[in-house]
Amino acid sequence: MVSIETIKAAQAGDREALIALLRDIESHVYRTAYYILGNEQDAMDASQEALIRIYTKITSYEEKALFKTWVQRIVTNICIDKFRRTKPSVSIDEHEMVFASEQDVEAAVLRKDAAKDIHEAIERLPEHHRAVVVLRYLNDFSYNEIADTLNLPINTVKSYLFRARHQLQGMLADYQKGGVRG
Repeated sequence: MVSIETIKAAQAGDREALIALLRDIESHVYRTAYYILGNEQDAMDASQEALIRIYTKITSYEEKALFKTWVQRIVTNICIDKFRRTKPSVSIDEHEMVFASEQDVEAAVLRKDAAKDIHEAIERLPEHHRAVVVLRYLNDFSYNEIADTLNLPINTVKSYLFRARHQLQGMLADYQKGGVRG
């Protein structure tokens, strides 16, 4: 992750440090945006907006919070605002795949179907539940980091995660039984 020296250099106006900092965080920003918003185009727009905001506000970052928490707060807030303005639509990219055997094809299709189902289940969660799931399980944030990022009490974070897990278990019950959704 980003070093404090790089952050301080970027805050002091070092253009190369700022570019390195933005490059280091852009994939994390995009991943969060994609899972909250649910489609590539909206995620790219939100990521770009978040990176611009980080670029323009880097001097306002204070070491009171972890840098990744500060960054995730920015991208999450942008995504939640964007989500409220427009409801997301699912966009699954189709890629040509080459496999050695039929078993490889079947395994790849099952993995892709499972990933699609999980993504769609996350998309159906209420926006705050979705945000805590993305921060916890995709960005590996602690409860405290999620609370700081979303400006929520820690018990609310725990409650949202509990409810989100329960909802996801219901939506993905066929996988728990070893079956395939149909």
